[in-house]
Amino acid sequence: MEFLIYFLLLLIIPMWASSRVRSTYKKYSKVAVSSHMTGAEVARKILNDNGLFDVQIEEVRGVMTDHYDPRSKVVRLSTGNYHGHSQAAAAVAAHEVGHAIQDAENYAFLRFRTALVPVASLGSNFSYILILAGIFMYASNLLLMGIILMAAAVLFQVVTLPVEFNASTRAMDQLVSTGVITSSEQRETKKVLNAAAMTYVAAAVVALLELLRFVLMFIGMNED
Repeated sequence: MEFLIYFLLLLIIPMWASSRVRSTYKKYSKVAVSSHMTGAEVARKILNDNGLFDVQIEEVRGVMTDHYDPRSKVVRLSTGNYHGHSQAAAAVAAHEVGHAIQDAENYAFLRFRTALVPVASLGSNFSYILILAGIFMYASNLLLMGIILMAAAVLFQVVTLPVEFNASTRAMDQLVSTGVITSSEQRETKKVLNAAAMTYVAAAVVALLELLRFVLMFIGMNED
């Protein structure tokens, strides 16, 4: 029964977070921002106001595929947000620019997360192979190696949280200070940013639960 509850949690938590962000985004993508600026215009204004004239803005296909590429110094906005005049478009654009500002200021958690990318990628690709091999072969050393690799991937998920929350905080500050949104729009904008942040929280919680399960399995294997 406990395992059933556990697996249900692993399914429900990310599904709930994804559903929340999609419904919130859909709702506020239909509400025009008072400044009538597109997401691309919002991003350019905030970048210019912070002296980041070298950071480019590009349109990218898809829905909610928005991201900041620190290697190319490019803010990429999905088509709807690039051309959209909605509160959702403004919030997402400002959030991604928040990452560009972090990059320019050498924000510690962003640097740490970037440094973790190679080992986190290794952990994501090979941890389960070693863990399953350790379980089926009843080899605690293989299981431990898999757990260590998984821990690196989980650490990446955890470090992502302050990076994302900080970018959202910067986004709100910039949207208000630049006059992109009015005081009456702050509540709705926060809803968009908070809903998006919950997807990262959900991912971190699921990753921690999964890591804990294998740690307990390793402890049990060594006690037998």
